[in-house]
Amino acid sequence: MKNKVVIITGASSGIGLACAREFARMGANVVVAARSIEKLETLAKDINCNQNKCLPVKTDVTLEQDCLNLIEKTIEKFGGIDILINNAGISMRALFDNVDLIVLKKIMDVNFWGTVYCTKFALPYIQKSKGTIVGVSSIAGFHGLPGRTAYSASKFAMQGFLESVRIENLKKGVQVLILSAGFTSSNIRKSALDAHGNPQGETPIREDKLTPPEKVAKVLIRSIRKNKRNKIMTVEGQLMVFFQRIIPVLVDRTIYNKFAREPNSPIK
Repeated sequence: MKNKVVIITGASSGIGLACAREFARMGANVVVAARSIEKLETLAKDINCNQNKCLPVKTDVTLEQDCLNLIEKTIEKFGGIDILINNAGISMRALFDNVDLIVLKKIMDVNFWGTVYCTKFALPYIQKSKGTIVGVSSIAGFHGLPGRTAYSASKFAMQGFLESVRIENLKKGVQVLILSAGFTSSNIRKSALDAHGNPQGETPIREDKLTPPEKVAKVLIRSIRKNKRNKIMTVEGQLMVFFQRIIPVLVDRTIYNKFAREPNSPIK
């Protein structure tokens, strides 16, 4: 990864932050993108921006122009792109019966359209470098989750989009990796939107029992090196994807019961 040019969206926390640190440790040129420039500048100093190896770019991935600016700033600074990690994401927790439609639109704008915009503008440079596009996804992209209709829809859409991009670039040397990280310790559940679009402000599960983002970052980089197409990190996720094709009704019931047991679950 030494001297590779890596763009990471949603880099101010969680998996994105861990990826930025790990790529920087390995000698890559890291472009970090998020809405908070203050957090990005702090991160840049933390991962040796003084060595001219890190570029923070304020980016709202829901805005096409911001995504174009991210790519243009990267090319201006480093001259090319080797890896694009579409990590920016947001979740929700509410029944579809009760949720405002604006919540679904907002989540699709971040999780799906953010990936589309960044990939669109970065693709010519990744084709030139025979580089890698990564989509940080979820088991929700393989099987719908209750109380997460918009989140599941956005991950299904993102995965379908990236799979199509992969096939279109079969003869151009572009690698497309879809990584399903499972439940990872981050702020995604605290910032998950409720039925009216407000951050729920608390997590319904024990964060200290979840996969550390640092582990996800290491698996992501290892998967790039091994030219993986899809990587489902957890055994639970692998089993669910396997069994949904054989015993889908049982899988539905198992998922229902799991999410119904969460504290203050909207599932009854």
